[in-house]
Amino acid sequence: MGFWQVWSMSAGVMIGSGIFLLPAVLAAYGSISFIGWLFTTAGAICIALTLGRLASRTHKSGGFYVYARDAFGDVAGFLMGWSYWLSIVFATAAIAVAFAGYAGAIFPALAGNSVAQAFVAVALVWMITAINIRGVEAAAKAQLVMTILKIAPLLLVIGLGVFFGALENIPPFNPTGEPFIKGLAATALLTMWAFIGIEAGVVAAEDVIDAKRTIPRAIASATICVAVLYVASTAAVMLILPVEDLAVSEAPFADAARILGPAGAIVIAVGALISTAGSLNGCVFIGAQTAMATARDGFAPKFLARKNTGAAPADALIVTGVIGTVVLLMNYTDGLVAAFTFMIAMSTLATLAPYVLSALAEIKADWRSARGWLIIALAALVYSIIAMAGAGISTLLWGAVLLIAGLPIYYWSTARYKQQSRPPPEPNA
Repeated sequence: MGFWQVWSMSAGVMIGSGIFLLPAVLAAYGSISFIGWLFTTAGAICIALTLGRLASRTHKSGGFYVYARDAFGDVAGFLMGWSYWLSIVFATAAIAVAFAGYAGAIFPALAGNSVAQAFVAVALVWMITAINIRGVEAAAKAQLVMTILKIAPLLLVIGLGVFFGALENIPPFNPTGEPFIKGLAATALLTMWAFIGIEAGVVAAEDVIDAKRTIPRAIASATICVAVLYVASTAAVMLILPVEDLAVSEAPFADAARILGPAGAIVIAVGALISTAGSLNGCVFIGAQTAMATARDGFAPKFLARKNTGAAPADALIVTGVIGTVVLLMNYTDGLVAAFTFMIAMSTLATLAPYVLSALAEIKADWRSARGWLIIALAALVYSIIAMAGAGISTLLWGAVLLIAGLPIYYWSTARYKQQSRPPPEPNA
């Protein structure tokens, strides 16, 4: 992968289901969410720079797992790899749910039909998994094409907001009545979901041309481009749709485009389908790469490290797809928006923990040598902690339980690896 493939891997995962459904999720919080967007954008840029700095020091695939292991040891590395893999499982389910929601804008029979939507979501997961099993090159090419195609509908909606939006449609500042800091933290967690994927370009470092130079430039520029698109397109949707309609919309961008007639909604819906499929493609790719990296070093079942002739970790792809499907089906009983909201909260939380440890790894490396980078890493750390605080007690407890649940896998895998690596006993004299 070269610069544009790495750029599209990060940008393509970030521009996915988040931006196409988040205006509806954020409507309940009001226009305080714009401050959340700006706060998140600043934090995301600091995280991107920190990850780029860490990536410049290694050529190994694995991303968070590699950075945490190098800085803090095997257990920390495994837990961050495990946490990130869990975030991918939840993200896979959430993105597939969003795809099914936008499919309802084109095929009315799907709208409000949970069984049919679940079928469509599962079919998408396995179609994307099949593409990735073909090989790294096939996944990277598909990602670049879908990233280019998905930007067009966002630009269209931004234009519609400029020409057809009305300021009176902007939601009240803080309709929940929660304290400002609490409301900001909640919106920071949700808007951070839309930036999850910053790290996608760093995970497969072994497959990147001149990785130490390419990766930092690609992920920093991808984050800035995506931030501009996010803030502008969210504002456009809120300008077009009254808040009472926005809050219940399963396809807010498509609903906003209805001012152009039925064709406008269909164009946006098709763009959203391409966007969510591209984001899912990136998630499936990096999830399997993370599992492969931990298994390669003996911290997860070894079969997950096997590659096929296309250099794809096929077994890891299949396992991730199976578990993502189970999570998807378990959460569909609460309805599309409720399922999406829960899964993005869990996925974001599971990614924020590796962000925290990556920031700490960079702080450790720069403490005495690079004060400018130290300040950026500290900003990334503070932002990540604040965003985690916005998850609420229930989500944090679920996250802690799931994180600890990985430890038996670690100890079982390492014990088995040591046993298999032990030299045979010396024959008796």
